[in-house]
Amino acid sequence: MNFNNIKFETSYGVSAQLPPSAPAEIAFAGRSNVGKSSLINKLFNRKNLARVSSVPGKTVTINFFDCDGIKIVDLPGYGYAKVSHSEKKRWAELMESYFQSGRNIKLVFQLVDMRHTPSDHDFDMMRFLQFNKIPFVVVMTKCDKLNKTETAKRLEEIRTELAEFGDIKAIPFSATKGTGAEEIKAEMMKAI
Repeated sequence: MNFNNIKFETSYGVSAQLPPSAPAEIAFAGRSNVGKSSLINKLFNRKNLARVSSVPGKTVTINFFDCDGIKIVDLPGYGYAKVSHSEKKRWAELMESYFQSGRNIKLVFQLVDMRHTPSDHDFDMMRFLQFNKIPFVVVMTKCDKLNKTETAKRLEEIRTELAEFGDIKAIPFSATKGTGAEEIKAEMMKAI
């Protein structure tokens, strides 16, 4: 997979629009404003491949990118309180349809903010993935916001916090410094 050969393909806002899945897909999931789009931009060395916003809840569609025939999927964030009930319902239906429509999902990167314990929504998502036997790796974003002592403490805590998922991999990542990018790319290559 050539990480320099990627292009935006299309977006879908309702599940009925989702095309059948054939090529391998690698998806990025997480709460609103956790850094999914920033991670995608860093991995593929593009500033504006995936739209980044400082305002949570901006990604409201499932965005597909093509990288040498592999589909990279930027999922809408969950857990943002300041959206209407109908919008939350639409997001939930869209996400559930995406994951339960027999897609060729090879790996999901589940993003959590390294500075905090994963939220209830994060745990719900990881339990959903595990229950549906969808392989996932946890990416701990915004690691550059912590000093060395805080980083070591959070790495120790995350092992306990994620114990119910067995030997799950957790990768610290910084979109600013690029920390963890090569490890994430290696996981992608292994998955496909």
